[in-house]
Amino acid sequence: MDVYKVVLNFLTNQKTTIGYSFMAVLTIGGQRIFTMFSFQCPCNRSQNVVYGLTFLLAPAFVLLVLGFFFSSRLWRLLTGCCLNPRKMCPRGNFLGCSFALLKVSVHAFVAPVMWLSVALLNGTFYECAVSGTDYNLIVKMFCKNNTELCEHELPRVPCGKTLLSPDDTNALLLMLRAQSQILGWCIIISVAAVGLAGTCYTNCRSEVSYLQRTFWQKYIDTEREKFDIYATDYACKLADRNLTSFFENRDPEAFPFPTHTAWEEISALYNYSHSDQCYSTLQRFVEHGDRDSIPDKRPEMVALNDTF
Repeated sequence: MDVYKVVLNFLTNQKTTIGYSFMAVLTIGGQRIFTMFSFQCPCNRSQNVVYGLTFLLAPAFVLLVLGFFFSSRLWRLLTGCCLNPRKMCPRGNFLGCSFALLKVSVHAFVAPVMWLSVALLNGTFYECAVSGTDYNLIVKMFCKNNTELCEHELPRVPCGKTLLSPDDTNALLLMLRAQSQILGWCIIISVAAVGLAGTCYTNCRSEVSYLQRTFWQKYIDTEREKFDIYATDYACKLADRNLTSFFENRDPEAFPFPTHTAWEEISALYNYSHSDQCYSTLQRFVEHGDRDSIPDKRPEMVALNDTF
């Protein structure tokens, strides 16, 4: 049992790392499947570029859209903003709104960057796309020490069926793959450097200590889990009350329920502040909220971390 608790605590504490690792495994697996069962370079100058770039960029774009689509933080920002634009940036807090959108974008770009990195390290899509280009500078770079036959046969190199000698074909293929892998590593190094710099900056600008920040994150995770459980239970009770009233044809029993203003208050994004010593918008409402207020209030978004 003790070993089970240790493993469970480790998985809980490292869930972000495990999640990204699982995403990387899925990305590598998906790229392999695309390469083995779906991708077949046409080896034609008029089609190579479009075909190669489609397989290289289209999955990345789909992953980017899915990243935005499944971001609860984004929907907390956007929900209702068409009817009331001030809900997105309450009280003119454009800086907080910008940081929140930046954080949403960073998380959404994780999967596409993984796909591009893995695809470029493999080199198959890049080889097909670049070999079909008719840009003279690129063609001359690959065929600078060869005859005009090289320029003509370059689009067929990814298929290995050229009129060039096997050594020349293999040399061109290795050159294309090397460039692809260099570009892939450049993306990985750049993202790692930017991620490290961003993390250092965020921690240096933190208003709380490391341990309090750790507690804050644990509280947010716990509150999110408890909210889901409590919301499900409360929804069941409300459904039972309404169905009982309907089928028994009698007036419903009194049932306490949060006001629209309360839902608006706890739905805003939140960042820790020394001024109220609260760890979430829900706690802030519980501690300081006006439950008797009828008019809609526009909660201030201090922004970056969400509650749920």
